[in-house]
Amino acid sequence: MTYNLQRRDFVKQLGLGALSVPFLSGLPSLGYAGTTAKKQRMVVIFSPNGVVPDQFWPEEEGENFTLKPILQPLAPYKDKMLLLHGVSDKIGGDGDSHMRGIGCLLTGTELFPGNIQGGSHTPAGWASGLSIDQEIKNSLQSNPETSTRFGSLEFGVVVPERADTWTRMVYAGANKPIAPIDDPYKMLSKLYGQMKDRESLKSILDPLQADLAKIRSMVSSEDRQLLEEQTTFVREMEQELKQENPAAVGHAVPQLELGVRDTNENMPKISKMQIDLMVNSFKSDFARIASLQYTNSVGQAKMTWLGIDEGHHSLSHEPDSNTEAMDKLTKINTWYAEQVAYLCKKLAETPEPGDNGSMLDHTMVIWTNELGKGSSHTLNDIPFVMIGGGMGYKMGRSLKLGRVAHNRLHLALAQSFGHNLKTFGNPDYCGEGALSLS
Repeated sequence: MTYNLQRRDFVKQLGLGALSVPFLSGLPSLGYAGTTAKKQRMVVIFSPNGVVPDQFWPEEEGENFTLKPILQPLAPYKDKMLLLHGVSDKIGGDGDSHMRGIGCLLTGTELFPGNIQGGSHTPAGWASGLSIDQEIKNSLQSNPETSTRFGSLEFGVVVPERADTWTRMVYAGANKPIAPIDDPYKMLSKLYGQMKDRESLKSILDPLQADLAKIRSMVSSEDRQLLEEQTTFVREMEQELKQENPAAVGHAVPQLELGVRDTNENMPKISKMQIDLMVNSFKSDFARIASLQYTNSVGQAKMTWLGIDEGHHSLSHEPDSNTEAMDKLTKINTWYAEQVAYLCKKLAETPEPGDNGSMLDHTMVIWTNELGKGSSHTLNDIPFVMIGGGMGYKMGRSLKLGRVAHNRLHLALAQSFGHNLKTFGNPDYCGEGALSLS
């Protein structure tokens, strides 16, 4: 018998082909070795249905401001906080306010005409441009000193399985929504699955050596030479794998609690798991841009762990005179603030590799929403709460901006990453240039 096997065929028949190429090619981007560019990260956190303005926005402007109840969980980071009151989504066109609220939030451009009907407004489709997080990611990925393994990571918490304008805020381009990964186990597999593949390869290669030895005496000299070549190849591969220790990522691979289903009641657990995974991904420089989307525009999460049985969106439509509903909405938004605070705490407690500061010093966390207020569906005064450092902004301030177009904020974000855009999204709302935050 003759064994006409080439190395590629040999590996393929072992079932290793699908694992070996992406696994080995992905390794150089792990960790910080050889990277000299300034570390900057940006995280966009989305929660839906607007806020309770008088429980959210400080009365004062400038450095001496008092945090209202909703923002109290963020008090430890007040000196690293920038509150932007008066940023408005001025994008018109098709779609209702919820649809344009989330679809235009990061893109700054109109929705395409489409067949998704919402509210009493015209139907609409996907956004007609890419989102600012992806714009910045593309800029970072074009530079070898700032490129990372994934570029960006899109996390979700209880995001509906359906794909429509209300469920997507991140866009790779016009008509190209990016679905967040709201299953922590899938995110863990994306981030660290190749580590597990490496362990599987080791377990397959060891017994393979014995199998090759058994048939060595059964084949011709020509086939024996081929087997020797393949055995040497397998040994070399095995040595490469052994040299790449999982510790190379700079931390232990996270261990997630098992059996946590993606359900409304598990939102607190899923939120914590996703935030932990995000911080761990930053430790290994897997990405410098991330987003975390809680539910969706018109999200109907029921915060039963807060003693609230009504859906969030339904409560957001109640008038201000319904004090019980306002109290519940305040609790809901305070819970979201607590999630932001947990992320900031994890980043603040994590030393920046090769730097004296913390990861929070190099990360700008931006908490936002699709509406300014749920009951009015206003796209004025969209919440933008920024916490962290690394952008060169003067932090520790409450600003009242007088309803500037949010496109100008996006320009400022891009320029802070060294990406000198002149316009972003609809250029009609960029005429005054980037928003000054210094």
